[in-house]
Amino acid sequence: MNFLLDTPIYLWWLIDSPALPKQAHRMIEDADQVFVSVVSFWKAGIKWRAGKLPVSPEVMAEGMTQNGLITLPVNLAHTLQLSQLPDHHRDPFDRMLVAQAMTEPMFLLTSDRALADYGDLVRLV
Repeated sequence: MNFLLDTPIYLWWLIDSPALPKQAHRMIEDADQVFVSVVSFWKAGIKWRAGKLPVSPEVMAEGMTQNGLITLPVNLAHTLQLSQLPDHHRDPFDRMLVAQAMTEPMFLLTSDRALADYGDLVRLV
């Protein structure tokens, strides 16, 4: 099973935060492949520069390399899928993660309940 990690899930996993549910930790450990989107780095960069995130995008990238996670770039198919999504969620970064998960396909691992409205590919933890 392949997972795309929502930005908070990846950050919690990276810093070994108690906010990461045990179920999510097991799912990440047991996955065939784990992806983090460049969209998460974009979002994290904005939040880090605003002082709202304790981890820089560079530290996030190092954590991916050290732990064998895979970077998922944004491509044309993802942007076309994005234009077809219903407006269940307003955050453009999260909507792109949903579009990427649908296109690849893979499961999006998140704690954001609003994303669950996008269907079975969203795994809420």
